[in-house]
Amino acid sequence: MSSANISFNSIPSSTRKPGDYFEFNTSDAVNALPGNPQLVLYVGQRLTTGSVPALTAVNVFSSDDAAAYFGRGSIAHLMAKAGLTANNYVALTMIAVDDDAAGVLATGSVVLDGTATANGSVSITVAGVPAMVAVNSNDTPAAIAAALVAQFANQPDLPVTASVDAQTPAKVVISARNKGAASNAIGLSFTSQTDGITGTVTAMSGGQNDPDISDALAAVFAAGHDIIASPFSTTTALTALRSHLDAVSGPMEQRGAIGVAGWPGTLATATTLATSINGGRITLGWHNGSVLPAWQIAAAYAAEIASEQDPAMPLDTLPLAGLDVTDVTARPSRTEQESALWNGVTPFEIGPGNVVQIVRAISTYTVNAQGVADPALLDITTMRTLDYMREAWRQRIALRFPRAKNDAKTAVKVRSELLDVAYKAEALEIIQNVDTYKDAFIVEQDLQNAGQMNAKIPCNVVSGLHVFAAVIDLIL
Repeated sequence: MSSANISFNSIPSSTRKPGDYFEFNTSDAVNALPGNPQLVLYVGQRLTTGSVPALTAVNVFSSDDAAAYFGRGSIAHLMAKAGLTANNYVALTMIAVDDDAAGVLATGSVVLDGTATANGSVSITVAGVPAMVAVNSNDTPAAIAAALVAQFANQPDLPVTASVDAQTPAKVVISARNKGAASNAIGLSFTSQTDGITGTVTAMSGGQNDPDISDALAAVFAAGHDIIASPFSTTTALTALRSHLDAVSGPMEQRGAIGVAGWPGTLATATTLATSINGGRITLGWHNGSVLPAWQIAAAYAAEIASEQDPAMPLDTLPLAGLDVTDVTARPSRTEQESALWNGVTPFEIGPGNVVQIVRAISTYTVNAQGVADPALLDITTMRTLDYMREAWRQRIALRFPRAKNDAKTAVKVRSELLDVAYKAEALEIIQNVDTYKDAFIVEQDLQNAGQMNAKIPCNVVSGLHVFAAVIDLIL
């Protein structure tokens, strides 16, 4: 210490050589809150045609990048395409896994029948993307099937390949590019705009054994991503993701992150999946009746969450560009949406202008360790806000007290800085009621560790305005 109120880091008090000595102090330079850019990670499944090996993280700036890195038409490629469609400015990193050694391809088929009695066209739609060919009058089912297979070869972005069945020339066999159960959810449909031609669709099925994503998550453990999208919406994959999120977000690592998954199936199956995870850091987007597989739904949802840097801002009604507009009969009713929101499932709906949008983004956490209902982490914005505030307080303490003494004088200064951050966050409507809780800001020396100072920081997060209720009084 050089004097009562001034300390130096580099100029010693013992110097005797005459001179004018100045040092720079930047510890007090930053008074604002930190920014909140959202770094997104997709875990995807690659093809052997990709140039980037498995378990190697790489930044992705375009769909073509992802196609070159992971193989065109791979799950990883199509996740990138979906994410960049939803949010073209997403800061995206991807890491891929290979097909499991015991993986089995999902397959489906379309069997054509009849004879064309006029000119027209037919198409097989795969995950919302049609493969269409022209049909001439008198074309046979076998000829049309061969034309469709040729058209599939011209659309390498599709997650499937096509071939003519060896025994049945009028049958188009559809095979997933990646092995595993995830591809069973690839939607198939057939449309004929040609008189006399019909088609019978067999849905994709038979895919087995998705690869384990644990090694991919371990490879990026220290990278500090804010949002991680899982390609697989299974209890196994999401449990691995939950463990990863809890580890990197804990008090020792402090790299807060949330996980995102998608679900195109029924409410009952979505509820079962969410219940099996029950994680405050994982959100499951439910797009009932979608022809898109879970990985594309997850990618679009994660990218849209990343578009909102204000951690406390609710995500209600945010659009999900690129997701399919589901049939009216598949759209969840208000009662079904309410049930989803009580069971850890985030419902999507079709809004004005046929725009797919988020109803309310919630976590899968519904009950505590004793099985008692616990709404503490209902909205995913709550966890995002806690992560942000931790980072803001952590940054301020690290900047102001890189070298400090553990005494009562320092404790007073620390408390002042904590309150300053809180008031600034309150001004931005991230937390609230700081004056109400300011006396609960406690900073004190640890009783066992002489070099440790402890703090208790109340954090009253700002909730989203999700419900407005009013009574209209009739006056005659």
